[in-house]
Parts: sequence; C-alpha cells; structure tokens
Amino acid sequence: MATRDYKTLKTQLEKLQVETEAARVAEVKAVIAEIRSRAAEYGLTAEDIFPRKKTRITKATAPLAPKYQDPKTGVTWSGKGRAPAWIRDVKNRDRFLIR
Repeated sequence: MATRDYKTLKTQLEKLQVETEAARVAEVKAVIAEIRSRAAEYGLTAEDIFPRKKTRITKATAPLAPKYQDPKTGVTWSGKGRAPAWIRDVKNRDRFLIR
C-alpha cells in the first residue's frame, strides 16, 4: 500500500470539496427550475406551497362574576386565580359568599 503525505491528501480534499459544491449548486438550480415549471403548470402560488402558520386566536372571555365579597371593604373575588389576602387563610369561605 502506497503511503500518501498530508499535503497531497489535503489538496485532493480541497479539489473534491470544490467539485462537490459545484455539483450541489447545479442540482439546486435544476430542482428550482423543476419546481417553478410544475408550479406554473398547475397554477400554484407560493402561498399554496408554503402556507402561513395559523396563529391561535384567543377568545376574549367575559370577566367572571364575583363569588366572594369582603364584608369590611366590599372588595370582591371570583374564586379563580390567586386568593386575595382577606380570604387567603380562611378555612370556611361560606361567610364571604355573595348571595
């Protein structure tokens, strides 16, 4: 087996990289031409091929009706989310229910 030195192998590698890039560019051009001709043939637009991502539309929800009321200040709370300080440590919240 013949031994090759580093410089020779490096030169061959660089030549192959140049050839590889040229082949890739040629193939890309051919693929683009094919896609354009097919799109024209079928009347496709860029939007048909690459549709925009659908954005999630959030519903605007109506505020919840208050469920609890502080008898001292009249401040209300719907019962959803973090509990306010005036009701946070209360075990039985029935006395704060709005009837």
